Amino acid sequence: MPLKEILHQAVVSRELSGKRLDQALARLFTDYSRSRLQGWIREGRVQVDGRSCKAKEKVWAGENILLRAVLVDEGVCEAEDIPLDLLYEDEHLLVVNKPAGLVVHPAAGNWSGTLQNALLHHDPELAGLPRAGIVHRLDKDTTGLMVVARSLRAHRFLVEALQARRIKREYLAVVNGLPAVGGTVDAPIGRHPVNRLRMAVVAGGKPARTHYRVRERFRAHSLLELQLESGRTHQIRVHMAYIHHPLVGDPLYGGRPRLPAGAGDSLRSLLQGFARQALHARRLTLEHPLSGKEMSWESPVPEDLETLLQGLRHDGEEHGA
Repeated sequence: MPLKEILHQAVVSRELSGKRLDQALARLFTDYSRSRLQGWIREGRVQVDGRSCKAKEKVWAGENILLRAVLVDEGVCEAEDIPLDLLYEDEHLLVVNKPAGLVVHPAAGNWSGTLQNALLHHDPELAGLPRAGIVHRLDKDTTGLMVVARSLRAHRFLVEALQARRIKREYLAVVNGLPAVGGTVDAPIGRHPVNRLRMAVVAGGKPARTHYRVRERFRAHSLLELQLESGRTHQIRVHMAYIHHPLVGDPLYGGRPRLPAGAGDSLRSLLQGFARQALHARRLTLEHPLSGKEMSWESPVPEDLETLLQGLRHDGEEHGA
């Protein structure tokens, strides 16, 4: 992808006089991580009074620093007028309630009509951020909450918070079968060795941990609450299939719809016609990147998932379960 260069200038203050160059940069240019700044020093993209320096060299009050920051210019994504369901918005953050069917990033087969296209229409300034400020993703047919950065400072903060597991993401899922009251799946995830469209639990995969508990039981299905400690591709879907409780409607990992004995036509139709994984990102909790205040949002259960739950409850009542 093409690169774009952004020039930053600053003067070393008395407070920073005598500090190492990398330490001073971290204080002067808070939008960027220290590791990224150190990389730019090594690449000669930082000059002090016109000369290149090493990270450990000290800087002194009154010296002029020039930083030539370089960022990926993704430049392929165009703004499109696509409705957004925004639960929160300020100068640093957006919280989006994503519907089913909306792809998050442009990619082969989906170069338009994505959440990223919609965000660029809502706020053209997001073009200056990696992936228009998107720091995590949901699968196309998973519904619910996503946070989007609106500034470089917020982007850095959110990426680091995700890596440090300081952002809590809670999900609801309807799965086949009746798992134990709760548990944790701790199993590494990587690309499936045969089907490259799928992920799988594989030796040598990336560490992945999913916590779950049963919120409601039906005759042959369960409603689970889940929390992620990591954010691997298809993590919940892969982990639930791994413990033999795949998500209802999951086209990749779910197999055929599983019907309880004696299921009526209504429930049969609901289960066979539920054409997406029954997964909803219902709650998001994080610290605000500027104020440090803990904030939390909750998304109501989408209509198709609520209809499925009502059908499962009615089936239980009919069969005295």
